[in-house]
Amino acid sequence: MNSTPRRIRMHEADNVAIVANDGGLAEGAAFEDGLVLRERVPQGHKVALADIPAGGEVRRYDVVIGRALKDIRAGSWVHERLLAMPEAASLEGLPMATAKSAPLAPLEGYTFEGYRNADGSVGTRNILAITQTVQCVAGVTDFAVERIRKELLPRYPNVDDVVALEHGYGCGVAIDAPDAVVPIRTLRNISLNPNFGGEVMVVSLGCEKLQPERLLPPGSIPLVDQRGDGALDVVRLQDDAHVGFMSMVESIMRQAEVHLKKLDARRRETVPASELVVGVQCGGSDAFSGVTANPAVGFCSDLLVRAGATVMFSETTEVRDGVAQLTARATTPAVAEAVVREMAWYDAYLQRGSVDRSANTAPGNKAGGLSNIVEKAMGSIVKSGTAPISGVLAPGEKLPHKGLFYAATPASDFICGTLQLAAGMNLHVFTTGRGTPYGLAEVPVIKVATRSDLARRWHDLMDVNAGVIADGEATIEDVGWQLFRLMLEVASGRRKTWAEQWKLHNALVLFNPAPVT
Repeated sequence: MNSTPRRIRMHEADNVAIVANDGGLAEGAAFEDGLVLRERVPQGHKVALADIPAGGEVRRYDVVIGRALKDIRAGSWVHERLLAMPEAASLEGLPMATAKSAPLAPLEGYTFEGYRNADGSVGTRNILAITQTVQCVAGVTDFAVERIRKELLPRYPNVDDVVALEHGYGCGVAIDAPDAVVPIRTLRNISLNPNFGGEVMVVSLGCEKLQPERLLPPGSIPLVDQRGDGALDVVRLQDDAHVGFMSMVESIMRQAEVHLKKLDARRRETVPASELVVGVQCGGSDAFSGVTANPAVGFCSDLLVRAGATVMFSETTEVRDGVAQLTARATTPAVAEAVVREMAWYDAYLQRGSVDRSANTAPGNKAGGLSNIVEKAMGSIVKSGTAPISGVLAPGEKLPHKGLFYAATPASDFICGTLQLAAGMNLHVFTTGRGTPYGLAEVPVIKVATRSDLARRWHDLMDVNAGVIADGEATIEDVGWQLFRLMLEVASGRRKTWAEQWKLHNALVLFNPAPVT
């Protein structure tokens, strides 16, 4: 390991840089240009490159991430306690679709092996999903799913898995409130995710507010009905036909087998890379996120868009302070206005809850060198690459066409993942610097480490080590291409991610801005 003091400066106008060495650097460490540390600086944390007076700008990414609360000498550790965070960027007077750039050159000839669906979408996995209308049925459904995996799945080798779409919604909520549309359409659209092959099966309790016919009204899906009367395929646990717990379980298993037979008949076929629908997200971020992993993902995002695929980036509170970058990159003023609309909606949502925007930066983010949400936002946005933003999704909405989309979601990992599933994601990329055992049962999740130290310690959780960029062993472009090729392998089923191998996932988390009763 190279012990020479190393630092990373993002822009020539920056007056801080982050320490790159594993374990950080001790007081007295000297850089090649003669700068000497006045105190110990942890890895990923900022060091002042010049004297910064009290009230002076602290710049990283050529953006003011704060103002010094007192004089900061060159060589000092610059952390959140020394900075006053800038005010939130105004949503007035923004550049609207002004960043006109040459179209990205098409990228042709790349394919993967996927499952074509009747609606034209393509799955990367062949999964039976069991939709639930309410949390009350989760225990019974989970019991049934375990039996299905053990007793039924071995008979259907072409089916990858069976998953219960567990969530905490459905009753005890203001079901008719205007914002109730968000969790309802989210669950509806997740049920239609490309990885489920159009086979829709519902487990209901019977007395819940979110009745199956409200969740999946006539015309919303290609209904599956063995009786021929057009009814939705629902197992209601309160029906008189169920006598005892095992009767409920066996009903779920009987209906599941109907769908398993259909899914088992499906086969992968060669499809163009344009059929990928990729959601990108970060969690447990650190100061290296915006240096290694996220820029590599951004380069890969551009490759995907060039190949005609769809990419979604999200996390409203983590891009809010860079809103001008987003509105400028919009393809049309209407798209830019949609970005502003979603930012304003979320501002109002946070204001109702009296939540300060600084609450986003978690203790782990700060321990990893991110002083505040402005600095975090600059590193988060780069996941989106450089392509024009062709559309905006409100929470829970489904993608209408291909291209680069801003899918408005909270920054919470599993809420973001849940909403991207609803949009139609068939492959997920998740970057992390502090480390988080994130996973989704519904789509493959490719985990990207920002630092080599994390990649070594979590060697059986991280799929890609972007830390080699900071180590000087690879370029952003090298890792971006590595990720792109890995996506095609994973999408084809030729390779399983670590999260898939460990069956690592949490329950879905529906974003419910409506009141609870």
